[in-house]
Amino acid sequence: MNVFCKLVCKTFTFFIGSCKMNNIIIFQKGVQQMKLSINPRVQEIEISGIRKFFNLVANDPNMISLTIGQPDFPTPHHIKEATKQALDENFTTYTHNAGFPELRKAACRFVQTKYDLHYNEDEVIVTVGASEAIDVAFRTILEEGTEVILPAPVYPGYEPIIKLCGAKPVYVDTRQNGFRLSAELLKPFINEKTRCIVLPYPSNPTGATLSEEELKEIALLLQHKPIWVLSDEIYSELVFTGTHQSIAKWLREQTIVVNGLSKSHSMTGFRIGFVFAPAWLSKEMLKVHQYNVSCSASISQKAALAALTTGMNDAAEMKKEYKQRMNYVYERLIDIGFEVEKPNGAFYIFPSIRPFHESSFAFALQLAKEAKVAVVPGSAFSSYGEGYIRISYAYSLDTLKEGLDRLERYIKKGVAH
Repeated sequence: MNVFCKLVCKTFTFFIGSCKMNNIIIFQKGVQQMKLSINPRVQEIEISGIRKFFNLVANDPNMISLTIGQPDFPTPHHIKEATKQALDENFTTYTHNAGFPELRKAACRFVQTKYDLHYNEDEVIVTVGASEAIDVAFRTILEEGTEVILPAPVYPGYEPIIKLCGAKPVYVDTRQNGFRLSAELLKPFINEKTRCIVLPYPSNPTGATLSEEELKEIALLLQHKPIWVLSDEIYSELVFTGTHQSIAKWLREQTIVVNGLSKSHSMTGFRIGFVFAPAWLSKEMLKVHQYNVSCSASISQKAALAALTTGMNDAAEMKKEYKQRMNYVYERLIDIGFEVEKPNGAFYIFPSIRPFHESSFAFALQLAKEAKVAVVPGSAFSSYGEGYIRISYAYSLDTLKEGLDRLERYIKKGVAH
């Protein structure tokens, strides 16, 4: 027996007796045992329902997938050129933990020009996507037993981080208010444990946005209360009617603004996000960010600088196309017989499937099997998403037409039965 075979046999002998009991992994070798524990909170959370369903259907070559919120536009040319230049100039070392100063200044100019938000370079951290920005913010402000209020249905990425921090997610049902959180809906849920309220607008999964008046009313309700607002504005450049409004205009000292370039500039793989907050809080968040990732990728930061300067208005043409797709998908769904709110932002639509009397997962699974169209079950967006499906229109019109044709045939077939 050669050395490799002996090593394989020894390894197999060691692991063959392993088993899992709750959060304890037991490795057995002969009569000896070694117990290895993991955090039970990690075991309690699950992979995103969006990804679960995407992975379930991803390998079928005949599937029309309308699942993932991934822009189908190429990253703008000038951003790619800036990336190449960064490599050629050997900009491949660590940067300042918060991001190199020129980029942070550009980020501040961008949100001032676009949304009338005023920050300086010490009040922004360049993060690894908006996801890390959310993680850093929650880990800085949450403690064991505190509560975070979420307007539901809602993007599933918040709850796991809240729970990992030992805090509790509290859901407010927005279904009867066009999927929009209001001061009136919010007020009964505020108590002494409330530490943060999440405002994820434009919304994933519904495409809902909040008006200036709605934001002012929420700001007035929260003013002088020891409560943070985490305003997730990753889709801020994709508002179809009117302009994006941020609650930070009226509640700056209590607001953490999360933004990034993945959706606005079709830069999902670059992993660049931003978190804006008062200087004293940014100083604390920087500690968490530093020990988490040190800094964002240097060449991605150079690409981001091009996006925020030369490419300040890169999203305009994409938004025009998304609006056209939104109108097409909305009108098709209405014609097919769905009840659906018209989105005003992002690139998602959230039709009700209640007339078809099925759970959202069962509906989506059967649709994928019979019609070869993949959508995301509404239950992925909390229990308040049950009875809906999410359709992403970050796909070409040809793809959307084929997907909706298949959906229509499936619905008519079901009605005929």
